[in-house]
Amino acid sequence: MGNLSTPIGVQKLQMALHAKAKSEADYRFYALYDKIYRKDILAHAYAQCRSNKGAPGLDGQDFADVEAYGVERWLAELAQALREERYRPEPIRRVFILNPAVTLPL
Repeated sequence: MGNLSTPIGVQKLQMALHAKAKSEADYRFYALYDKIYRKDILAHAYAQCRSNKGAPGLDGQDFADVEAYGVERWLAELAQALREERYRPEPIRRVFILNPAVTLPL
């Protein structure tokens, strides 16, 4: 991912979750949903996808479309939809890559 560094706030969350998981192996994380719509988490996820040259989804929306719309606005609307549990992701786009060394049963 090049020189994309993880923001301090995201690092702190990651370290806290890691420490909790290591210190209490039987602990179950039931309340993580509120973490995914944090502004810093969404911004970092977007930056990672952008630096990884992520492909458009089934809706055909690419980074140019998001940037034309406004990244901050797009992320804010996504966060709001996640917060209100209105977000419904599109089905994933699956691409099979054939490996000539492996034969698949018919």
